[in-house]
Amino acid sequence: MTHQPPHAITPLESLEQLDAAIARSAETPVLLFKHSTTCGLSAMAATEVADLLNGAAIDADIFVVDVRGRRPVSNAIAERLKVRHESPQVLLVQNGVVRWHRSHASVTAAAIARALQHARPGTDEAL
Repeated sequence: MTHQPPHAITPLESLEQLDAAIARSAETPVLLFKHSTTCGLSAMAATEVADLLNGAAIDADIFVVDVRGRRPVSNAIAERLKVRHESPQVLLVQNGVVRWHRSHASVTAAAIARALQHARPGTDEAL
């Protein structure tokens, strides 16, 4: 199912929600955006994510994690998905595995859009 803009970003606030999001990645790509509300670079990345969502149909479930307010969830993402924590950071998860990720100034609408174009539900192809 393709979502039409504007697309909702779901706050990821618990470990149970994280587990459900990772499980959901077997059916549809899942985008996890790790965001700090006190970081200027993270604010710029949030603008990039918003621009992406307002500009195109997105075929993915999108979640945001407040890395300061939900530190256990943020830490669990790094541990469970085997990707070093950074902020801001965006991870594309398919079949429970990170297929693509970017951090800091590399979190751009264009980069995320390219990754999502190559994402295929149910595949394990590297992006």
